[in-house]
Formats: sequence, C-alpha cells, structure tokens
Amino acid sequence: MLMRGLVFSSTLQCLRLRYFSSETPRVLKPGDVLRQARYFTEDDVLQYSKVSHDCNPLHTDASTARGVGFEGPLVHGMLVASLFPHIISSHFPGAVYVSQSLNFKFPVYIGDQVTAEVQASNLRENKNRYLAKFKTRCFKNGELLVIEGEAMAMLPTLTVEQEHCKEK
Repeated sequence: MLMRGLVFSSTLQCLRLRYFSSETPRVLKPGDVLRQARYFTEDDVLQYSKVSHDCNPLHTDASTARGVGFEGPLVHGMLVASLFPHIISSHFPGAVYVSQSLNFKFPVYIGDQVTAEVQASNLRENKNRYLAKFKTRCFKNGELLVIEGEAMAMLPTLTVEQEHCKEK
C-alpha cells in the first residue's frame, strides 16, 4: 500500500475527460459532464488531516483501520469530495459554491484512482449570473460508485473555460 502511494505521488494529479455540447464556444447545457481523475497520496491525507484537524487514526494508522475491517488507511471523504468544487471553479472562475449533499457509499484508500464528475442538471439565469444544479459522483478505480450527491453553484457565465492543470 505504501509503495502504491509512493508510485503515484509523482504522477500527474489532474486528468480530465469532458463531454460538451457541440457548440463553439463551449456553453454548459443540461446533461453536460465535467470530469477529473486523481490519485490521493499519503502526503495528501496527512496534509488534509493537519488543515482540517481531523486526526481520526482511520486515516493515518493502518493497524487501526484494519482493526475495524478496512483494507488500510482511508482517504477522508471530504477530501475526495473536494474534487467537486475544484472541477466547477476551474471551469467557471468566480463561481460561488452554494450547497452540496453527499452520500458516502464505499471507502477510498491511498493509491486508488478516483474519478469525480459533475453533470449539469438544471441551469437558470438569476441577476446576470446562473444558478446551476449538478449531479455529483465519484468512482473508484473506474467503476465503483463511492460518493454521490448534488451541488448548487452560482456561475458568472455558462461559457466553459479550459482548465489549467499543474503537476504536483
């Protein structure tokens, strides 16, 4: 498990697959999906533990995690869910995250590939901005649904900007 975390720590952290309407410029429409894939490392979990003050040993101690039936230390669910506002704000700079509901279905472990997606389900204009409702989901290793929910965001525009990713 530790080795998998080390192998992925230098891996490009941002892989995007996007599906858009065929219009140019790209304008968000209901049904459009924005995605990002990521591997979470031990360092990600330790940093999140520090900043969030969530020191539950299930996230940092393998024997504690195994003692309650998990394969190893868990990635914080809220750290995984942080992919949703990242996807939205990186494509709509100036977006304001209004709400998020989350259902955690299965654990995510260090080194698992997580693919997060936000799918526009409802868009409405509101005082020169747009209130957007998104279906949110995360999949582990390409297939297992681990988180689902809904998000609302105020978007300054419906024009989708290219996301600029950096290597970690």
